[in-house]
Amino acid sequence: MPAPTTAAGGDWTTYHHDAARSGLAPDAAPAAGLSVAWRAHLDGAVYGEPLVLGDRVLVATENDSIYSLDRRTGHTEWRTHVGTPVPLSALPCGNIDPLGITGTPVIDRATRRLFAVAETTGYRHVLVGVDVDSGRVLQRRDLPTPGGQPRFQQQRPALTLAHGRVYTAFGGLFGDCGHYLGSVVGAPVTGRGPLVTYRVPASNNAAIWATGGPVLTPDGDLLVSVGNGAATSRSAGYDGSDSVLKLTPQLRREGFFAPSTWPLDNAADLDLGSLTPALTGNGRVLIAGKRGTAYLLSLQHLGGVGGELTSAPLCRGFGTPAHHGDVVYLPCVDGGLAAVDVSGDRINVLWRGPSDGNGSPVIGAGTVWVAGWDSGTLYALDERTGAVQHQITVADALPHFVSPSLSGNLVLLGTTDGVVAVTSSGQHTVDR
Repeated sequence: MPAPTTAAGGDWTTYHHDAARSGLAPDAAPAAGLSVAWRAHLDGAVYGEPLVLGDRVLVATENDSIYSLDRRTGHTEWRTHVGTPVPLSALPCGNIDPLGITGTPVIDRATRRLFAVAETTGYRHVLVGVDVDSGRVLQRRDLPTPGGQPRFQQQRPALTLAHGRVYTAFGGLFGDCGHYLGSVVGAPVTGRGPLVTYRVPASNNAAIWATGGPVLTPDGDLLVSVGNGAATSRSAGYDGSDSVLKLTPQLRREGFFAPSTWPLDNAADLDLGSLTPALTGNGRVLIAGKRGTAYLLSLQHLGGVGGELTSAPLCRGFGTPAHHGDVVYLPCVDGGLAAVDVSGDRINVLWRGPSDGNGSPVIGAGTVWVAGWDSGTLYALDERTGAVQHQITVADALPHFVSPSLSGNLVLLGTTDGVVAVTSSGQHTVDR
C-alpha cells in the first residue's frame, strides 16, 4: 500500500475537516485576492463537501458517481459509477433530481478507502468502499433503513468514521411524505459483521437530516439533532423528536435535550433538526433550529426536556456551524452568518455576516469562509469582526446548505454540475 501523500495545506478527509465538525483548517493559507482556478463539470450535482487527500480532490455526485480530480488542474483522474440514481419522478416527494449520493463521504486514511452511501433504483441505500488511488469498488453493502420504508427515506447527512465503523444517518424527503423514522446505522469498515442501529422512538418522522451528520465528542460519543415528530401535544407523551441526542458508539441513547416547546415545534415544523449541534471548547453544545431560538447545553448532561443552561432568540439555523474555541459561527437563513460567543454560559452575538451568506461556514487562517446558495457568492470574512475581506461570485446558484472545503490556497465548492476551485493566486479559469 502506498504511503499517504500530503497536499500543501493538509488534507480534508471528512465533512468540516474533522469528526467534531469544527470546520477549522489549521494549515489553510491566508485569504487574498480571489479568482477561479478551475471548474470541473461532472455528471451531476455535488451536494457534499469536496474531500482532499494528497493531490486528489474526491467528490460524489447525485448521479451515483465518485470522482478523483487532480487538485492542481481539476482534471479527472478516475470516475467510478456505483449505481443508478432514483429520478424525482419516481419519488413521492423531494427536491433533488436525480437522487444519488447526497451526504458527504468520508475517507479512511489508514486504508486509503473512501466510503459513500448511494441511493439506487429500487430505493436501496448502498454503502460502498472505494480505493482512493484506483477508484476500484472494494466493498458494497445494503443498509436497511431501520424505519422499514426506504422509499420515503433520504440520506443527506455526512458520514462519520469512528470506532471502526461508518455511521450513516437517515431522514425523510423534502416535503415529509410517507412514513419514515429518523435513524442512525453503524457499519464495520471491514464490510463484514453486524450493524448497530438507533431509531428515534416516534410514531412517524423525526428525521436526522442536518448536513454535518453524527458529531464525535471528546469522549467518543455521537451527537445528532432530530426533526419534528408526529406527537403534537403533551398528553400524547414526548416521542424523542425535536431534540439533540447523545448516542454511545453502539448507538444506545444516553442523553437528550428537547425544548419545552416541543409540542408546538412539532405542530408547526419549527424543530431543531435543521442544524448540526456545535461543540464548544468549554464543554458546551449550541443548537438553534427552525424556530430561531438558540439553546446552550452541557455536553455532560444535555438536560432532558427544558434542561438548557440558557436560551436566547438568535436566528433560524440550517446546515452545520463551525466552531473555534468558545465561538460558534452559525449558518442562518435570516440575517446571515452569526458569530456567537458562548463563554460564561452566555449567548452573545459578536457579529453578523452578509445577508445572502446562508451556507455552512468553515475557518482558516483568521478567515471565515461562507457561500450563499441562492446568490452563488463566496465570502471571506474577518474571523474577529465579520468584515468582508474578499468576495467572488462562482455560480448563478449553488446546492442547498453548500459548505466549502479548504486545502492550502484552495477553497473548494460543490456546484449543481460539479466542483469549482477558488484560489488567492492565479488569474485564469480552466473548464473540465
